[in-house]
Amino acid sequence: MQSRKRMMVRNKHSLFVIFFLLPCWLFAQTDSLPPVNKKRLRTVTITGIAGYATALAGLNYLWYKDSDRQSFRFFDDNAEWKQVDKIGHFYSAFYLSYGTSRGMQWCNVPARKADLIGAIAGFAVLVPVEIFDGFSDAYGASTGDLIADAAGVAFYLGQTRLWSEVRIYPKFSFQRSDYATIRPSVLGDGLTSEILKDYNGQTYWLSVDMDKFIRFPKWLNLAAGYGAEGMIYARDRQNTEAGYAAPYRQYYLSLDFDLTAIRTRSKVVKTLIFVANMIKLPAPALEFSAQGTRFHAFHF
Repeated sequence: MQSRKRMMVRNKHSLFVIFFLLPCWLFAQTDSLPPVNKKRLRTVTITGIAGYATALAGLNYLWYKDSDRQSFRFFDDNAEWKQVDKIGHFYSAFYLSYGTSRGMQWCNVPARKADLIGAIAGFAVLVPVEIFDGFSDAYGASTGDLIADAAGVAFYLGQTRLWSEVRIYPKFSFQRSDYATIRPSVLGDGLTSEILKDYNGQTYWLSVDMDKFIRFPKWLNLAAGYGAEGMIYARDRQNTEAGYAAPYRQYYLSLDFDLTAIRTRSKVVKTLIFVANMIKLPAPALEFSAQGTRFHAFHF
């Protein structure tokens, strides 16, 4: 069976996260101070529905148009790509939840209700992708993906319930690898597709807002990262059978910069900060792997 490789547009999901029309209107009828801004809520909801429908149509066209249909089935891909793809699901679900909640709060929906709407949306937005996969003979639905989606949602909602704010941010960074040129049809051909497809170049981080816990510079965070390298094929056995070295995991400790420390009244700047803060900025880092310990003076 063809090795399963879903190239989702993870880092663009936050553009299409607000789409629950009925729940939004139900919350709009509740009492709150200040009252829910129904005009904003209508705009956000309609825009979200349109964007989400467009995203699903585009995903179906780009990734499933050449696949034959089959009866719905599951496929166990948990051993593939050193689970970097699962971290991507966690990351996407977190920011889908976060972005939706921010949109609802902009409409004056109370924070706790907005966070709950965001959590529901963060999971529900990704479920259709698994449904598409389940009916495609090239893929198959993944329980691992669904668990990772749920974990990302829980990581967002848990923080807001515990601290009434986000203190630990998942972040993403990418460096081009040499592996994409070996298998460009899977790992990408060109920078844009490589960012989405080449798991060797992707690193996911948890950036801790240290000043929320101890005395620490407000603009400086500590970050722990995870990635993997040497993955020309999805599974280690496939790699070695093709004559390549076994892939290996990479762990990082690094500094990070908290862009939310920037104070501004501009809504445009606030939005840009929110988007930019999803990315781990270059900084010194320690890497730990089977290849040994390395220091990077400037790691992205």
